[in-house]
Amino acid sequence: MLDEKRRKALEGGGEERIKKQHEKGKLTARERLEKLLDEGSFVEIGMFAKSRATEFGMDKKRYPGDGVVTGYGTINGRLVFVYAQDFTVLGGSLGEMHAEKICRIMDLAMENGAPVIGLNDSGGARIQEGVDSLKGYGEIFFRNTIASGVIPQIAVIMGPCAGGAVYSPAIMDFTIMVDRSSYMFITGPQVIKAVTGEDINFEGLGGAMVHNEKSGNAHLIARNEDEAIEFIKLLLSYIPSNNMEDPPVINTGDPPDRMDYSLDKIIPEDPKKSYDVKDVISKVVDRGTFFELQPYFAPNIVIGFARLNGKSVGIVANQPRVLAGVLDINASDKAARFVRFCDAFNIPIITFMDVPGYLPGVAQEHGGIIRHGAKLLYAYSEATVPKITVIMRKAYGGSYIAMGSKHLRADMVYAWPTAEIAVMGPEGAVNIVFRREIKEAEDPEKKRLELIKEYRDKFANPYVAAARLYIDDVIYPHETRPKIIQALEMLQNKREDRPMKKHGNMPV
Repeated sequence: MLDEKRRKALEGGGEERIKKQHEKGKLTARERLEKLLDEGSFVEIGMFAKSRATEFGMDKKRYPGDGVVTGYGTINGRLVFVYAQDFTVLGGSLGEMHAEKICRIMDLAMENGAPVIGLNDSGGARIQEGVDSLKGYGEIFFRNTIASGVIPQIAVIMGPCAGGAVYSPAIMDFTIMVDRSSYMFITGPQVIKAVTGEDINFEGLGGAMVHNEKSGNAHLIARNEDEAIEFIKLLLSYIPSNNMEDPPVINTGDPPDRMDYSLDKIIPEDPKKSYDVKDVISKVVDRGTFFELQPYFAPNIVIGFARLNGKSVGIVANQPRVLAGVLDINASDKAARFVRFCDAFNIPIITFMDVPGYLPGVAQEHGGIIRHGAKLLYAYSEATVPKITVIMRKAYGGSYIAMGSKHLRADMVYAWPTAEIAVMGPEGAVNIVFRREIKEAEDPEKKRLELIKEYRDKFANPYVAAARLYIDDVIYPHETRPKIIQALEMLQNKREDRPMKKHGNMPV
């Protein structure tokens, strides 16, 4: 009897539906978990759960497991809690017991201080179960919120994720989507066409690249399900199991005192010329350890994990190759959320600054650049993990303050000799400060160029800020790696007290 019931549960929606899943190039829920977890480590919970709904013929559609496989196991020896929606059972739709199983897993993850990984492949709320389905989503969202900042939460979209279902991945820390086989949206193409007249297909509305490039809802795009699973494992290697632990330390074999002299020539002599900040990052961190997140969204700022002397760090860097590295609405959102994740999970933040300002424009102002830009200020100010900033070139105005400056309590700030720290660039400053002088000169353009050179020599350097202790040291670029590692060693026991409060009111 028991063996028969287990066999029935393992069949999911049956052979025909499993075949259809495979024809779409998709694995089943159990196959996905088998690839994700260490061999033989999966322990299933709730195998025999069934819907108790009777309306709309549901009394004849009761499948053991109710469309989701839940349990726990290990990834590289570390405990994780998992749920995988089974599209072969009622389209993976979420009903009362389906949600109850996910909630049980999330509760256990919180109690045991272990990450939650959700593999999403669902048609959405189970309409036949009505308000019980809605209640189920609400219970999941509440747990996502309470778990936020306590345990890591990773969502992988491996099929449809529509309607209310999208809000669980939105609250979770990282979202991975599979190219051409996953999508997310609140309302589908048919509803949109009926309401607004816009004609769009699933892929164009909420496909993997849309959310990786345009909306910023996703962090990574995988070519296939196998790569998505590898991304999960790589992510976990950089982060702790909960907010009371430190991230894993891995010996990378890269000497902490290594210096790369090619960094000394990386900044172009012409301040208007760009360079790739990822070259700087890769030369400073342990070789081959930089793992970029959201590479297609707001590429004027770069975020990701890396290792320094084997220890996990979060990287935030302006990208001069895109929009000159300015801060805009999307870049501020992207960096702020990443800074807050690192702070919640004891991951030091390393900032590489080369920022000429905020992106000007009516669209940015009307879109709320003030509010969105304030998120980055808030995130850096709120963070109490070790914060180390390297000013490579431009550091102008409010954007200088926002990018992890000493004034937002960076622990150590280094500047390269090429650093320019000022209220604004030399050209703009001269045009304002010496407007009358230039206008009255015999040769206004010659006078303007003379004043720009004078301003640059006097102010567009790191030494004025260093004289006021806004910069802790001016260093050669090739010294950056050992200096940061020394600072991280010094800061490893950092403690910083903040006023007691329920929570702040972040400018969301």
